[in-house]
Amino acid sequence: MERPRHRSHGDYSTNVAMQLAASAGLPARAVAEVLAPLVGAADGVAKAEVAGPGFLNITLESAAIGSLARDIVLAGDTYGRTDRLGGLRLNLEFVSANPTGPVHIGGARWAVVGDVLARLFETAGADVSREYYFNDAGVQIDRFARSLFASAQGSPVPEDGYSGTYIAEIAAAVLRRHPDVLTLPESQALAAFRAVGTALMFDEIKASLAAFGTRFDVYFNEKDLHDQGDLDAAVARLREGGHVFEDEGAMWLRTTDFGDDKDRVLVKSDGSWTYFTADCAYYLNKRSRGFERVVIMLGADHAGYVGRMRAMAASFGDDPDTHLEILIGQLVNLVKDGEPVRMSKRAGTVLTLDDLVEAVGVDAARYALARAGVDAMIDLDIDLLTRQSNDNPVYYVQYAHTRLCAVQRRAEEAGIGKGAPEDFAPSQLTHERETDLLGMLAEFPQVVATAATLREPHRVAHYLEALSGTYHRFYDACRVLPRAGEDPDDRTRARLWLTEASRLVLRNGLRLLGVSAPERM
Repeated sequence: MERPRHRSHGDYSTNVAMQLAASAGLPARAVAEVLAPLVGAADGVAKAEVAGPGFLNITLESAAIGSLARDIVLAGDTYGRTDRLGGLRLNLEFVSANPTGPVHIGGARWAVVGDVLARLFETAGADVSREYYFNDAGVQIDRFARSLFASAQGSPVPEDGYSGTYIAEIAAAVLRRHPDVLTLPESQALAAFRAVGTALMFDEIKASLAAFGTRFDVYFNEKDLHDQGDLDAAVARLREGGHVFEDEGAMWLRTTDFGDDKDRVLVKSDGSWTYFTADCAYYLNKRSRGFERVVIMLGADHAGYVGRMRAMAASFGDDPDTHLEILIGQLVNLVKDGEPVRMSKRAGTVLTLDDLVEAVGVDAARYALARAGVDAMIDLDIDLLTRQSNDNPVYYVQYAHTRLCAVQRRAEEAGIGKGAPEDFAPSQLTHERETDLLGMLAEFPQVVATAATLREPHRVAHYLEALSGTYHRFYDACRVLPRAGEDPDDRTRARLWLTEASRLVLRNGLRLLGVSAPERM
């Protein structure tokens, strides 16, 4: 079902006759001619007409169209919810930046897209756990600790270390907590900088994400995998499946049996674990917690992980198409005056989430990052995103919401209410702009379900912009409140129901994106 471009083609059009033609053994138009009187006899349908090679154009009765406004208002926050993913237990891992520095601007993209996807999954009926994988057991953490140690001593950071004013800030914070740390033997001092510095950095990461409107249900510590013996358990499981072999003193997983381009090392010849082994253990841990689908969001620099991760899932006896899903996102650039912004005030050459929020604000940043498909690299224009004009997409949508709120405030000030549900007269909503607006409002649940199913949050943003435009055209053509000296009538009250329905859908959509719906601007 879709909305025809031309109003003369009805309120809805469907190609169902073309889909049924082959199995019916009839031309599509003949099938449509069988269906037309059946559809036309349905409650709320004014007529159903056959068009072209077999399209069915459906025109609804005005009362049937208008009644949607009441249904939306009565549904309130629940309008847009579906059961498309009903009952699915889903683990969504996103951001998972190493605690060696602030969240960079690429991580900011996942902070939004992951958060919006989780909201979409829940709105489509899934049981979702938002998870952050906290990597505190790798070589990068050692470099981070050495960088803090050097900074605390007033020495240059190691060549392979981390730089930026945040290193000096965290090193100073460690010294305030442990004033005697530099008097300890170097191994003990490094251990202190590693433990305390990592905790301080991760607290800062959590605070930045929370201020950005992104929350997590679980912060999973990689160190726990090692301490709990999960890596040994994962290797034992893989060995039981007959997929592990020894070669050149190392232990390997035969991932080429499952489509990977090469086999992967689990245990190096020196006896140490590889990162891939931790990935195996972490995946198995998620599945053991009862998640039917594991969704992992990774940056473009991790695109090569897809093959090995799918092979790993298959090695455990899972179906990679069912139990594992990996989403790859492209890079983000911040642009001002037509030129890329390259330097962070605090983190050196890496632009951070906090830099983005400082430049454009939370709402504009979230909306802009959610608005683009994750498979496309995007440039965020600071000048555009801070402009209060219709060129700025988030302003355009938020302004539509404030306009709706203003109409409702004026109605309240004039003592005009929309009346009780049983007094609502949907047949009053017959103007072309009214039916256009009702048609857009009717699409919202399908947009949300499709965005969740296809993992495309940008569909919601694009819908909200289309809805805002449709509302603005309605506002310009259809007066809601009576002029001075005129009394409110059934049409006034019906349009107030439509106004409230439009406001609720805009608010529900913005809430899915984690963007505020202001009442005044």
